[in-house]
Amino acid sequence: MATPASKKENTKAVPHGEWLNARRELLIKEKELTRLRDHVSRQRLQLPWEKVEKNYEFDGPNGKVLLSDLFEGKSQLIIYHFMFGPEWKEGCPSCSLVSDHIDGALPHLAARDVTLMAVSRAPMEKIAEFKKRMGWKFNWVSSNRNDFNNDYHVAFTKEELATGKMSYNYTIQKFPSEEAPGASVFYKDKSGTIYHTYSTYGRGGDPMIGAYAWLDIAPKGRDEDDLPFPMSWVRHHDRYEDGRLADANKPYWPEFPAAPR
Repeated sequence: MATPASKKENTKAVPHGEWLNARRELLIKEKELTRLRDHVSRQRLQLPWEKVEKNYEFDGPNGKVLLSDLFEGKSQLIIYHFMFGPEWKEGCPSCSLVSDHIDGALPHLAARDVTLMAVSRAPMEKIAEFKKRMGWKFNWVSSNRNDFNNDYHVAFTKEELATGKMSYNYTIQKFPSEEAPGASVFYKDKSGTIYHTYSTYGRGGDPMIGAYAWLDIAPKGRDEDDLPFPMSWVRHHDRYEDGRLADANKPYWPEFPAAPR
């Protein structure tokens, strides 16, 4: 797929001393951002928790599993809300980009008492087939038979779609799909009580995309300013050669005038 030329290509070349001064000025801002990020992270740890009252049951690769089973012996659980609707032919390309970064992190997270996995509303058969195609190993279960995705505001009813009033990212707003991305975090104490500690949506998922972190330091950056929407360039990792999407109506994409080929 062709990438639009970046305005960065017109940046002038300067002597090393001038470049070094500009880089040091930017470093000041980068250090400010690092300290602010650390401050926000400390505040996140101070958020109150809420008890999970429902006993959610999911379809897993080996049968029925409860929310408590998803912890896999750990006390902390991070669930990635992967956009994959019950009628969809394949999972969301952008969520797939996030998921391409999961497997390598799993042993490191496990060493810190954390389990990371995915939940979608697609039936388990579709999830298993797509997961095999993509070559992923992380645990992924179906919430097709429960209200989990609705309760955590990553799935919307036909009525909500018709009115354009969805509860997403802690506000009432219009959303372009029946599915939405996000991540929710849970803690299970020694008595087995489960608490919801945190959820993040929208741009809150940026830190989960390691490829974006690399693009952010590349000369052209993310280079998305001239695209119909920021992630319209993303394809499943086995589809960059032909760009083909199985879902011709692209249920995971916002509406825009012309789709890039």
